[in-house]
Amino acid sequence: MIMRGGRAAAGGRSIHPYTDRVVGSSLIVAPSILAADFARLGEEARAVEGSADWLHVDVMDNHFVPNLTIGLPVVEHLLKATTLPFDTHLMIEAPDRWALGYAEAGSYNVSFHVEAAADPVGLAKNLRAAGSKAGLAIDRDTPIEPYLEILPHFDTLLIMTIKAGFGGQKFMPELLDKVRTARRHLASGHLELRIEVDGGIAEDTIEAAAEAGADAFVAGTAVYAADDPADAVRRLRRRAEAVVAGG
Repeated sequence: MIMRGGRAAAGGRSIHPYTDRVVGSSLIVAPSILAADFARLGEEARAVEGSADWLHVDVMDNHFVPNLTIGLPVVEHLLKATTLPFDTHLMIEAPDRWALGYAEAGSYNVSFHVEAAADPVGLAKNLRAAGSKAGLAIDRDTPIEPYLEILPHFDTLLIMTIKAGFGGQKFMPELLDKVRTARRHLASGHLELRIEVDGGIAEDTIEAAAEAGADAFVAGTAVYAADDPADAVRRLRRRAEAVVAGG
């Protein structure tokens, strides 16, 4: 059972009330349906229900990014087709206008881009009030330092490791410097926040992301291009967990 915006996770796994970490794991793996078969989205979502923590849903408007994917009506229907909590990533203009609809529909976490938001802190407060977690997304060319002080208002920091807009791009390891900066800032301020990475995450890159300090990983092609998407998620998790276990 899922509590949308609450404390229960798919499959009855409980979540720590302060960190939102699935008990027994400190990491989140979120397959991205951007790489799935759009004619079979419900089936594709259910294919990873037993192994994934979240389902990452990319909403693009062909304005903020030069690509068009899905919108609120599709998300509303897809929520009914799977038990996975939705990690909704808004790559859209004017998120202050549209983001609340995704929270009210039942998304567990809604991330919007700081480059597009008129009032990031105000929108974060409104998302939380609407029942979802609030995520701040940082694109490839945006420095993270100007936004470190507003992180206490957020539950997730989504750092792009590619240029936002298209799946299947090559991972850019130099962008992990933002992850390291954010992790140091959180540690110094004793803040609880998910640091999520999105773009080019696969078996040959997830370890570097985990070493840099990420604890949530969006993977599209690495999951949905695999013969067994659920097993692909498990393999990704094992690689990231090995890094964490090794200190």
